[in-house]
Amino acid sequence: MNDALLAERVAQVRAFNRLYTGVIGVLDEGPAADAEYSLSEARVLFELSQRASTLVSDLRKRLDLDGGYASRLLGKLESRGLLIRDRLDSDARCQVVRLTDAGKSAFTLLNNRSTTQIGSLLQRFDETEQRRLLGAMGTISDLVGERGADPALVLRPPRAGDLGWIVHRHGVLYAREYGWDESFEAMVARIAADFVDSKDTARQAGWIAEVDGERAGSVFCMPGPDPDTAKLRLLIVEPTARGFGVGKRLVAECLEFAGSSGYSAIELWTVDLLTAARSIYERAGFRLVAAEPRRAFGHDLVGQTWRREL
Repeated sequence: MNDALLAERVAQVRAFNRLYTGVIGVLDEGPAADAEYSLSEARVLFELSQRASTLVSDLRKRLDLDGGYASRLLGKLESRGLLIRDRLDSDARCQVVRLTDAGKSAFTLLNNRSTTQIGSLLQRFDETEQRRLLGAMGTISDLVGERGADPALVLRPPRAGDLGWIVHRHGVLYAREYGWDESFEAMVARIAADFVDSKDTARQAGWIAEVDGERAGSVFCMPGPDPDTAKLRLLIVEPTARGFGVGKRLVAECLEFAGSSGYSAIELWTVDLLTAARSIYERAGFRLVAAEPRRAFGHDLVGQTWRREL
């Protein structure tokens, strides 16, 4: 990325920051019920409300607080009767903190006011606009935040709009990550159309993976070159969902369906540079049966056929 482009993008992020903090400022204006609490104090009350007691070291880590500042902040809230600090019986070096009944009441007041304020903001928009807003927030959270160590993974059948999403995401990701041209997206579109047009619907199926409620991947099992062989097709995993076993789960679901649908084998076609996908296939029991250099998608590639007996 050149300096000019970086500067332009930095300016866009800073403009968004100014807009966002302006919106938050509007929400906080007026004789609010939480006017007596600073933002830091409100964040502490929120964190402490989530559990019966919290290690001070954990609280500092979650809120990214300096040790001295955290001590002064907790001391101020303690002097107001909102929390209590104690030493752990098992380790006197560790301090735990919990809300008092007054602290719980203060949090309830803060929480109710925040809910009302944000609800008023959302009501400015219709249903479609609200979904766009929340989707954009989710995208930012996924990219700059930390996904949980065990995100919720769900596989479901394709619904309206999913095939278009699959074609779009294949085109975007493979162009960005490998420089492939539009002929690859066209091929994916033909495969998706074949799935819709197939007469052998009982022996084909597709799955959309959702991670924390967002589309994160896909795979399809479709009839192969002969009645006894299925084909695994359209496997993709979003970059934000990689590392959580999504591809492995999709492939396993495809294999289970193929076996239960009377196929004796399943094949797939890929290329040599897709090492992550090939690793999933190998672990699932596929074996390389053919390889051939070819020109495809604007590049010189080695096409590979993989097969697994069922």
